[in-house]
Amino acid sequence: MRPEDTDAVRAAIRAARRARGTEDVPIGAVVLAPDGTELAGAHNAREELGDPTAHAEVLALRAAASRFGDGWRLEGCTLAVTVEPCTMCAGALVLARVARLVFGAWEPRTGAVGSLWDVVRDRRLNHRPEVVGGVLAEECSALLEDFFAGRRAPGDPFEAR
Repeated sequence: MRPEDTDAVRAAIRAARRARGTEDVPIGAVVLAPDGTELAGAHNAREELGDPTAHAEVLALRAAASRFGDGWRLEGCTLAVTVEPCTMCAGALVLARVARLVFGAWEPRTGAVGSLWDVVRDRRLNHRPEVVGGVLAEECSALLEDFFAGRRAPGDPFEAR
């Protein structure tokens, strides 16, 4: 872990907090250029946009790609996310050639960077980013816990998770 990883996840937390007041799960992502400047940030917007692919990571990668490099390669860039990416997002960051992934909370039910699957380290793929997980994990988990606290009925099997 690098000292700037904590700052990167804090920026992702700020992006996640922009989802407050919406029906979207507060997950945030930022893309940092190789020099550390923020290229783009986003929060989940699936409900807001009615788009199943509108995950924070995908939205941030799209915005960063329009500002950096040759339009889609994000070589040398870092993607910081509040929660371990799913398979779609893990695949997208591999295809975008992101150099580093830094994330907060592990996601044992859908995580594709070591929890359920490990898409980003699959040796059959032509690109494998460096991965740093668990950065500010408690703070990132608290965002989700707060969001879901009032949304689950008593007795729901996911209530305590």
